[in-house]
Amino acid sequence: MADELVRTVIAPNVQQPPESLSEGTVLAFDFGTKRIGVAVGNHLVGMANPLVTIDSEENIKRFAIIEQLIETWQPTLLVVGLPTHADGTPHELTHLSQRFARRLAGRFNMKVILKDERYTSETARVALREAGVTGKKQKPLLDQIAAQQILQSYFDEQQIT
Repeated sequence: MADELVRTVIAPNVQQPPESLSEGTVLAFDFGTKRIGVAVGNHLVGMANPLVTIDSEENIKRFAIIEQLIETWQPTLLVVGLPTHADGTPHELTHLSQRFARRLAGRFNMKVILKDERYTSETARVALREAGVTGKKQKPLLDQIAAQQILQSYFDEQQIT
């Protein structure tokens, strides 16, 4: 889509050759002030899967968990959802997500892509409702399903180009 937002944040010392970014594992994040949804996928298969929800507001805990995920999955790329208003204009969470992406890039010395995430939380709610997961049972899954949709959208876009 022409109106979709995709931006790249690169740590100053990233040593990955460009061809390695089109291969391997990718971790995606649906950033929130209370929870962060995480999804995982692989460029080869082009399919995203929900992974975990980081249910902490403390940055020390959040980044410790993310560090463990990076050590375990060894991703070649990180994708962070970029929330905006429906018309694409930024709001407070837009800036917080951008900051989160910069921190990931700097802390883990990795390429991070910001991917438009408009409507992912709502479509995640609908998907969970259709799967029979309703009410409070959705809460622990919602963010990782949204992260899955962000990552799947990234993979789908890569197959088109």
